[in-house]
Amino acid sequence: MTRLTMTTAGESHGPGGFAIVTGLPADLPIDIEAINHELGRRQGGYGRGGRQRIESDQVEVLSGTRHGLTTGAPITLSVPNRDSRLDDPEQTPPVHRPRPGHADLAGAAKFGTDDCRNILERASARQTAVRVAGGALAGCLLREVGIETIGYVTAMRDTSIDLTVDSNNVNDVRTARDASSMYCPDAGATEAMESMVRNAKEMKDTVGGLCRVHVLGCPAGLGTCMTRLDALDARLGAAVMSIQAFKSVEIGLGRAVASHWGSEVHDPIINDDQGRITRPSNRAGGIEGGMTNGMPVVVTGAMKPISTLLRGLPSVNLKTGSAEQSDYERSDVCAVSAASVVMEHVVGFEIAAALLEKFGGDSMDELRRHMNN
Repeated sequence: MTRLTMTTAGESHGPGGFAIVTGLPADLPIDIEAINHELGRRQGGYGRGGRQRIESDQVEVLSGTRHGLTTGAPITLSVPNRDSRLDDPEQTPPVHRPRPGHADLAGAAKFGTDDCRNILERASARQTAVRVAGGALAGCLLREVGIETIGYVTAMRDTSIDLTVDSNNVNDVRTARDASSMYCPDAGATEAMESMVRNAKEMKDTVGGLCRVHVLGCPAGLGTCMTRLDALDARLGAAVMSIQAFKSVEIGLGRAVASHWGSEVHDPIINDDQGRITRPSNRAGGIEGGMTNGMPVVVTGAMKPISTLLRGLPSVNLKTGSAEQSDYERSDVCAVSAASVVMEHVVGFEIAAALLEKFGGDSMDELRRHMNN
């Protein structure tokens, strides 16, 4: 069995971001326009910084397709950087003052250096561009088999919304989200979040928030309870936690399960009007025992405020040992909107991987036969 995998490479100010995706079946139509649309969404949102005015992300497919269809071979994706200046010592000087909350200090300790530049270039959220491209590529597969993903911003500080998304309202939710500067499908919450971003900018501070992803149309049985690393909730947790600045992941009710009785947490099993087994609620978030149960998969992730503050934070100069304010690298005040796009696509990629592991198939026709059987 060939697993669906994605390996990325690239630095923030290098030539670009690159990904090799292996395991997609042959004869899958690749929607380049849809991938580029998602790359454009990742660049948007209220509170973004100057980098987004420089870049205009477009994917280049360098291998693994012919006449717009996958061949079954590894697919190489490239998202070039316009702001490529990694080897220019004046434009990308050494960084000796690590930023609290970033990978700077831990990376400097790990690699034995007083210059954080190499660490921050790879640890930068710029690499999420190519992760979105790879996730949107996997999204082409999901759409072909009737699985749909939607991600949005659900909370910021003391403002939050709580939505039940299903096949009946998903298009309305998507329309409302796309009309929002914060990628939040609620006009009142969007206005409040914008105000928080403005306040953060005035204070030379940053602000984070919660992102939520719903996956509709998942068949039951994706993932497993037999091996811990292949449990789907564990894989989704790892995927989301690997996004820069994410500090927690919840499935369904998440941590709220700790404050409720069992009768208030578990979803009853019933027969619907047509005699099919279903659930009247989805507090489990579509996953039980590491496997999908046929309900929508619901994942929530918490993104911390970005660690690059315009006013800096107390730090130490690694070269001199003196106490100084942290270095400033051009950054955003708030990137939660972009993070919701990234999260949607890393979740979608893991769902696609689990789908292929369960049903298999070297071609799309074979995959469809397996799923129909």
